[in-house]
Amino acid sequence: MNFLAHIYLSGKDEQIKIGNFMGDYIKGKAFHIYPDKIKEGILLHRYIDSFTDGNKNTSEAKQLFAPKYRKYSGIIIDIIYDHFLASNWEQFSSTNLIDFIEDFHKLLYTYQQMMPSEVQEMFPNLIKNERLYSYRKIEGIKNVFSTMAKYTSLPDHSEYAITTLQENYGYLKNLFFKFFKEIIYYIETVHNIDLTND
Repeated sequence: MNFLAHIYLSGKDEQIKIGNFMGDYIKGKAFHIYPDKIKEGILLHRYIDSFTDGNKNTSEAKQLFAPKYRKYSGIIIDIIYDHFLASNWEQFSSTNLIDFIEDFHKLLYTYQQMMPSEVQEMFPNLIKNERLYSYRKIEGIKNVFSTMAKYTSLPDHSEYAITTLQENYGYLKNLFFKFFKEIIYYIETVHNIDLTND
């Protein structure tokens, strides 16, 4: 899962949200230095990633992108899942997406000093570029693919990724909805996190 889904699946606790957001940057047992709720968020991030990687719907979605992306197909699906979450947001939350994102941006500054240096350096650009909100549009995720290809090991096949998404849009959307229903149940029952659409 990518940023938006991780934040949403954290429920209402702000420290769990922060821990979940920075989970990729906390390696091994380094989470032990953080307060309990941030630690819970970091571990929740790992559980979510593990659940996602092992889910049959995700595996089916990855196959469409494997010819070009191979082992990186999961990264593409993470971003596409955020697209489907953002573009269908009203089905999962009664809070306006802009308000949800702006509230989270405020949390990032509140907890900035607790974050690893990489996260402190990264998130101002995430805010400036309105990355979380940009997931709503295909053009937005195309920009994310291109940016990641410049700064990470992700191969630069953004045109292929977008074409594949557009040609299989309904199929991928259906896989997302099936997957998200399953992960919401997992988060609410196994981790006792309230994701009520309030």
